[in-house]
Amino acid sequence: MSILHRARFTISAARLEQLPPPTGPEVCFVGRSNAGKSSAINVLTNQRKLAHSSKTPGRTRLINMFGIPDPLDPNQEAVLGYLVDLPGYGYASVAQTAREEWADVLGRYLSERSSLAGVVLLVDIRRGVTALDRQLTDWLAPRGMPVLALLTKADKLPYGQRVRAVAALKKELADLGTLSAVAFSATHRIGLEEATTLIENWISPKVVP
Repeated sequence: MSILHRARFTISAARLEQLPPPTGPEVCFVGRSNAGKSSAINVLTNQRKLAHSSKTPGRTRLINMFGIPDPLDPNQEAVLGYLVDLPGYGYASVAQTAREEWADVLGRYLSERSSLAGVVLLVDIRRGVTALDRQLTDWLAPRGMPVLALLTKADKLPYGQRVRAVAALKKELADLGTLSAVAFSATHRIGLEEATTLIENWISPKVVP
């Protein structure tokens, strides 16, 4: 069983100051409000309702943390690390002031959080990288943070177009340094195994003799 399947809700926070002190490695999920972030988290953790999506995209304003218990701890109190669901961005109906507040929270978390081990960027495979996605990656580039781009809704395109979309994204975001890109579909479980392996290794790196 994947360690991700053990994930459980830990805390919701509106501000960075409300988060627990940095401890274990954190893998955050970021993307446009309708890019399929909640669906991806739920299928990766094999839980139908761990992450919730708002019925009105753009309304979810909280940072949600899901702890992954250490399977070697009999009391299930020690935590290997966290999956962190950051607020979605870019939905037009949200007031400008709210968008600016979210941008501040996202930017500070991505640039300052010392326990951040990797970033999962969700991009709708049919839309490609948007200006807002690019703004987000500009926060990440100086840190040299490893990024996994999940090109969601891959089942909407034939295989050849998926391959071309992945290649185009890798070229466009080449300045990120450590970048992996996977065509992904939560409903058809496309790319699930590859994405799981990468995220697991950020949370609990495999020791190679």
